[in-house]
Amino acid sequence: MPIIDNAVYVDGVRIRNPESLEQTFEHMRDNRGMAWIGLLRPTPEEIQQVAAEFGLHPLAVEDALSGHQRAKIERYGDTLFAVLRPARYDDATETVEFGELHVFVGPDFVVTIRHAEVPDLATVRRRLEQQPELLGKGPEAVLAAILDEVVDEYAPVVEGLLTDVDEIEDALFGHTGTELTRRIYDLSREVIHFQRAAEPLTDMLERLLPGVDTARPDIELQRSLRNVLDHVIRVTDKLAAMRSILENALTVNATLVTHRQTETALVQSEQVKKISGWAAILFGPTLVGTIYGMNFAYMPELEWPWGYPMALAAMAATSVTLWLVFKARRWM
Repeated sequence: MPIIDNAVYVDGVRIRNPESLEQTFEHMRDNRGMAWIGLLRPTPEEIQQVAAEFGLHPLAVEDALSGHQRAKIERYGDTLFAVLRPARYDDATETVEFGELHVFVGPDFVVTIRHAEVPDLATVRRRLEQQPELLGKGPEAVLAAILDEVVDEYAPVVEGLLTDVDEIEDALFGHTGTELTRRIYDLSREVIHFQRAAEPLTDMLERLLPGVDTARPDIELQRSLRNVLDHVIRVTDKLAAMRSILENALTVNATLVTHRQTETALVQSEQVKKISGWAAILFGPTLVGTIYGMNFAYMPELEWPWGYPMALAAMAATSVTLWLVFKARRWM
């Protein structure tokens, strides 16, 4: 079984390092301690084995088996089942990578099931083992510490998104086009996905506070949960602000693109006018020259001494007249 760590604690002190789950259950009963079992990418059969030993509710086990759950917390008898969505930001691709963490919290056990490397629960375990008075408060203290770690790992994700939003704002008036539009849209989608992962934590933490869904924690646990709740609220507020900025940026970018396309169309229209005007000016002399270039035996004014100068004058007069007309209409 892919057991990352497996231990039994009594009054916050680690007393055993069981080599198997059977030893874990035996030490729990003999010492009346708390078991904390961490699993990484277990198979369905392995999850069912743990569920059978701890009497986990079938619906919670089904959610853990199927995966792809939204962040939530549910109570099944004396067991809490929490689904958390840890996150990590990849700045190279400007995407948020989400994991999925399932936590079963019973009266004397905690089982964590991870399907990704994040969050680093080994750090949480080491920190709690250095505070036996806190770990001695039981499984609720472990759940609070795990929630705190997940929310703390949201901070660099928020900073990465904020940096990219700032870059988009700086580039908005200097560069517009489909590439920037695509970047704004993709980043907006990542922010929305992050909101869906973070926002349910507010309700989850409020349910864990005294008098709602679980046993009343002591003052230290209550303070810890409120601190995590404050962090979550700050994260969700920043995400809401980023989403609003990106929506406005998308609208502004679309307006700028339309404006530039209109300007380009107007410039092209002016150029077409000039080309058409010069074509018309050149058409007059061409018409006169074409007529006089015909080889007819009886062409009018062929024997007239002023015929050639008159033809040139007609060409010039036609061209000048058309130029003046187009100039008056601002085509030239």
